[in-house]
Amino acid sequence: MEFSIKTGTPERARAGCIMVGVYQARKLSAAGAALDRACGGRLSAIIKRGDMPGHAGSTLLLHDVPRIAAERVLLIGLGPESEFGERQFCAAVGHAVRALAHTGVTDAVLCLSARVKDRDSAWLITQATLVAADALYRFDRMKSKRKERVGLRTLAFLPSNSARANATAVTRAAAIAHGMALTRDLGNLPSNVCTPTYLANAARTLAKEHKLAVQVLQRKDMEKLGMGSLLSVARGSSEPPQLIVLRYNGAGRNEKPVALVGKGVTFDTGGISLKPAPEMDEMKFDMCGAASVLGTLKAVAEMRLPINVVGVIPTTENMPSGTATKPGDIVTSLSGQTIEILNTDAEGRLILCDALTYTERFKPDTVIDIATLTGACVIALGHVASGMFANDDALARELLAAGQEAHDRAWQLPLWDDYQEQLHSNFADFANIGGRPAGSITAACFLARFTKKFRWAHIDIAGTAWKSGKQKGATGRPVPLLTQFLITRASRRG
Repeated sequence: MEFSIKTGTPERARAGCIMVGVYQARKLSAAGAALDRACGGRLSAIIKRGDMPGHAGSTLLLHDVPRIAAERVLLIGLGPESEFGERQFCAAVGHAVRALAHTGVTDAVLCLSARVKDRDSAWLITQATLVAADALYRFDRMKSKRKERVGLRTLAFLPSNSARANATAVTRAAAIAHGMALTRDLGNLPSNVCTPTYLANAARTLAKEHKLAVQVLQRKDMEKLGMGSLLSVARGSSEPPQLIVLRYNGAGRNEKPVALVGKGVTFDTGGISLKPAPEMDEMKFDMCGAASVLGTLKAVAEMRLPINVVGVIPTTENMPSGTATKPGDIVTSLSGQTIEILNTDAEGRLILCDALTYTERFKPDTVIDIATLTGACVIALGHVASGMFANDDALARELLAAGQEAHDRAWQLPLWDDYQEQLHSNFADFANIGGRPAGSITAACFLARFTKKFRWAHIDIAGTAWKSGKQKGATGRPVPLLTQFLITRASRRG
């Protein structure tokens, strides 16, 4: 899919289709009104007949409209004008792109004249690009017979102004879309394909394509370092664990990097603390944190942001076997702290803690870990917002603002010391779980014990990394949030 910016007036835009909005009161958007004037009132006459009342989600495709350069006109229902906002805009773009998916249209122009409060044309272009890419995304590489790809190949935007930021927006949004696609592809692969070794090879491929530095630590390297916590999760699997390190250097050597640490459990059975069988197939998505780090690095590299970024990905399977770690076992982490493993299904924090300690060697300015960590976060926030914790209030505000700007929102939960008592252990420095109350918070409190040497945030994407049911599949979140955070950071250097 290719994205671009068009200039000129709607009626002169040459394309297979031009798309304009209609509000629920049967009122055309500004671009729609321009088309209507050019064609002598043809659109308004159709609307008055009741064929397009403007309800949200409705579309009407018209062919060969007189004095319009485009071959077709697609009218898009926007709903009530007084209620039209960010969510309605994104939904309208999605409906429009899907409406063209099974037509002969290969190139289209989307007019962006509908106003969204407090949002400029660059924001509209960014969101429209991501929504269109999402609507057209398909994962069929594991099917023996793939359907021929039809529908849109190019989408141009006709903004209401000619601001210079528009061109930058479409370039950056395309890079984010590419990063999200990589994240989704990796997440959607079955675990018998996407193993820790496969993830390591994917990182090597990404490094080669974008000239990133890459290093992959093997089991013997981790044993030598003393990563007893990470290795305890890998004990039950025949698949070798990997610790992947990717480095993007877009700024000076002396500038401290932002480190992204992604949980990469390529399949999580729960280990000896075995999960229930229903929906266990979705545990292939337990590496979406790792996939989001790779996707973000891809986007950053394509944008050539003037910033240094390190990606650290601990990856393994969590399997039950005769060699698997058992509840009650005690392990020594890379930090030297001992952990009593009361539940082997709380494994994400066990691999992340050693990765976080390892990240210290890069002397990062900021560390953000991303993980499908707790079912408790799904109960707390559902599938709308990711959970966010931070040991620095300024960092928390940056991430929340980036999520709002990217329309990939997070919500901050507390990280108070009061919760640390729940991790008490009679036999080790602390336990890996704190009981059912505040499960997401105690998981973050566990990680906080390994992040005292740097500014750190934890993003729990258990409720946002994938969808279930008929739309089952990885979402690509929180790549938009992370890239926007890095874009903002990079802009401060200029």
